Amino acid sequence: MIELYLSKVTENSETETAGKTYARVNYKESMEISDMARHMAEHNTAFSEGLILGVLTDFVKCVREQVLNGNTVKIKNLAIFKATVEANALDKLYDADQDKTVTASLGTMAEGAKTGPAVKTIKLLAQSTGEFTRDELKKDVKFGWTDKAKAEIAAAKGENTNAPSNTGGNTGGGTTGNGGSNTGGNNGGGGGGDDELDEN
Repeated sequence: MIELYLSKVTENSETETAGKTYARVNYKESMEISDMARHMAEHNTAFSEGLILGVLTDFVKCVREQVLNGNTVKIKNLAIFKATVEANALDKLYDADQDKTVTASLGTMAEGAKTGPAVKTIKLLAQSTGEFTRDELKKDVKFGWTDKAKAEIAAAKGENTNAPSNTGGNTGGGTTGNGGSNTGGNNGGGGGGDDELDEN
């Protein structure tokens, strides 16, 4: 079950979301590869935790190698990993005045330049696939409230309740990134970017 907490955008925020409250994911823990290896080893497998850890570690290295080779890596029912670029805006492919040609390289354009490096930055894109697409996740997800959120909802109804403190909780924020009412360890799940694209 995914637990949700409530995050309110400050009233003095200069956006249309000022004063609005948003549900955010309360992440329980951050699991490393070693944690996943331990978890997998507990699933009545014949493989040891150490062996699984070694395979997963090598797998990560190989995914990186293939992505940097210009390939896409599809993990069925999880995600498709690939490199994507943010490109520089080029006025020309060849600037005769500067005797300069566009280059297949990474860098920033010099001020006033009409051509230069084609790529501004590179990043990893992860597209959900198979059973991890949004439509598939909707079928299986179950939501619940954190104790603090339950207390806040009860208080809004006028019920007398003692709201537990959430000093180790989450940093909230509306869709515009303004701060929320909770403070602490995790960032709530906000609006999607490139890494939330779906592919069946």
